[in-house]
Amino acid sequence: MAAQTHNTNLTGEQDCILEPLCFPEQLCGSACLASSSDDQPLTCVLCSDSFPSSEKDQILKHMVLNHKLVIADVKLIADFPRYILYWKKRFTEQPITDFCSVIKTNSESSEEQQELYFLLCDVLQEDRILREQLQQKRLVSVCTKTRTCDCLSVPECCSEISSHPEKVLEQQQKERDDTTFHRTCMFCSEEFTGNRSTLLNHMAKEHSFSIGLPDNVVYCTEFLDTLEWKLENMQCLYCEKTFRDKTTLKDHMRKKQHRRINAKNHDYDRFYVINYLELGKTWEEVQSEDDRELFEDEDDDWSDWQAHPVCAVCLFCEQQAETMEKIYTHMEETHEFDLHKLKTVLNLKFYQQVKLVNYIRRELHQCRCYCCQEKFESKEELVQHLVNKGHVMQLPEVSHWDQPQYYFPTYENDALLTALSDSESESEGPNHTSEVPVIAEDISNLKVLKQNSVLGKLLKDRGGSS
Repeated sequence: MAAQTHNTNLTGEQDCILEPLCFPEQLCGSACLASSSDDQPLTCVLCSDSFPSSEKDQILKHMVLNHKLVIADVKLIADFPRYILYWKKRFTEQPITDFCSVIKTNSESSEEQQELYFLLCDVLQEDRILREQLQQKRLVSVCTKTRTCDCLSVPECCSEISSHPEKVLEQQQKERDDTTFHRTCMFCSEEFTGNRSTLLNHMAKEHSFSIGLPDNVVYCTEFLDTLEWKLENMQCLYCEKTFRDKTTLKDHMRKKQHRRINAKNHDYDRFYVINYLELGKTWEEVQSEDDRELFEDEDDDWSDWQAHPVCAVCLFCEQQAETMEKIYTHMEETHEFDLHKLKTVLNLKFYQQVKLVNYIRRELHQCRCYCCQEKFESKEELVQHLVNKGHVMQLPEVSHWDQPQYYFPTYENDALLTALSDSESESEGPNHTSEVPVIAEDISNLKVLKQNSVLGKLLKDRGGSS
């Protein structure tokens, strides 16, 4: 997986890295099903100035600085462009003071120094109703899009999903009381009959796949239909990428820890009650709360705990491996780089190894040879140079890279750093020669030893002073 996808053509002024880089944890090209297709510019509610739809912060800044208008809880507005259009129309019909709370700043100062700001918030009933309607329309539009899209034709019953809070609560209570639920787990062949909670709790406990507490889910059958359809069509539930067969998909979801749903996919919003009742509180926030409560009454049992596999990245290319042995073998066979040999030859302590790895990562990121400091246009050209010039195992003077700045990781999630061994602890065997020898005292002449004993002299001095 690529460490960085941006242009690597750097000038000397761009050498400094101001913060740790990060290896990507998911595919950069994964499609976001919730992305809006509406690219219409946003027009200020009080003037004709417009801004790109992607620059919401700019129009908010403009309204504050130029018109002293503040919109409260913007992140809770489900459809900001429609919200802006509505209030632009209303402000042409009535004065802004009919809708906004007026806040006077510098109230104790002279009149010239006082400023009036206008706050538009859901304290106004009209604003709250507008926000609720936009929230409900968004849920309906998501459901309609999911049903009519050619790639998601399974959940036909989604047409029955209502966005009216009372009907949603009715449906939720019906599902909570239902004892006729019957379904097979999508991850194994076990069947569940009775209440939906038995299946949801089973998937959370046995397969580490949680969609939240059953009481927070509504239209559960449609929800499971959607997820099951994705799996049947070899689609990862998290990154939405499609694979050639089930085995590859299963391995991908396990290795990448993608056995979860994507919080950024708003198609799932309609399956959580909170989206119909509380403006702005998203289902993923509810899910994180649920995860803490799901097994709170059970005893902590770590007997079957298994660590997630570590994914280390090669120093010279995009190759990844689950074990350190594999990545070390890859670097030796493919790039003729032997980190263990360098550690032995240079007698590197643990923190020196850390500095060396961070130094090499940094130089390669900046397309610069870590041996001769020559710069290149791309990382591929640099690696080819290392091979052609025999610089792979050649390092500059230790003082060049054994610097405090390389204590800090170039990539903050660099798994290679976690596998470095402490040469001091490894060298505590019988062949270790760098330790200071301990020579025992010669006790063959105890009488002389007692006469020359420091402890004896101290006791004599003490007795004389007393």
